[in-house]
Formats: sequence, structure tokens, C-alpha cells
Amino acid sequence: MDLKDIQNLIKFVAKSGANEVKLEMGDVKITIKTGREDKEETPTYVQQIPVNAPVAQTQVPQQAPATETKSASEKAVDDESKYVTIKSPIIGTFYRKSSPDKPAFVEVGQTINEGDVLCIIEAMKLFNEIESEISGKIIKVLVDDSSPVEFDQPLFLVDPS
Repeated sequence: MDLKDIQNLIKFVAKSGANEVKLEMGDVKITIKTGREDKEETPTYVQQIPVNAPVAQTQVPQQAPATETKSASEKAVDDESKYVTIKSPIIGTFYRKSSPDKPAFVEVGQTINEGDVLCIIEAMKLFNEIESEISGKIIKVLVDDSSPVEFDQPLFLVDPS
């Protein structure tokens, strides 16, 4: 069983909703735990989002800047619609570099090709290289280094043109 098979198995287990899967094939024993039992941790991240809400509310009384901000955000949404979002195929910890003393795999503005390594996601002590499925230019990195990511969470914005 090679690394691709293991990654595909992890993706399948994550999509299936199972909490734990054990697989034994000869000398190889694999246990995959999705962490779905740890759902209590997820609201912690969600609860951090409203902390920024009072900042937005303090800007609301200023009528002119609020409408400018609204139109700017609408333009940003329109601009981002032409980009392709690369999403996390697994649950784990996102790393932009292979080690702290090495450069990041990709930077904003860098042109990438199909098959280029974009990042690493650590899941259950396995470091999974995430490869690009498209060619294009990195527009934005949507996740901070060393932060937890969920399955199907957006990681990068890529301009395919």
C-alpha cells in the first residue's frame, strides 16, 4: 500500500462520517480516526469569529464608509468568482513548509503547475503532501501556517488563466 492509497483511504473515511476505521493487510496495520468525537473543539473556532463583529459594528454609524466598504466587498466577491479554490482533502494541521528552516512550498504570485506540492497537512502523525490539480497563479493563501484545517476547507485561491 503506497502513500496515495493511504491518502485516498483517509479521504474516503473522512467523507463517510465514520469515527474510526482499522485496516490490517499482512504486516501493515492502519487505524484512521476522523476526530469526529472531538466536535466540541469546532465551536471554539466558530466562537472566535464574532470577536471581530464589534469592529464592524463600530464602522456602521459612519454611513459613507460603510457603503464604500460594502461595494468594495461586493467587488471582491465578483473578483474572487473567477478564481479556483483549492480545498483541504483531509482533516489535520496545515503547514506551508516542509520544516521550519525551509522556504514555503508556494508564495502569493507564484505560478504553479499541475502536480506541484502546495502544502503539507499532518493527520495522525502522517505528513500528506497536497498537490495542485490545476495550473495557474497563487492569488491568496487562505490559512495560517500551523493551523488546524477541516475537510473541504479552502486553502488557496488560484487564478487558472
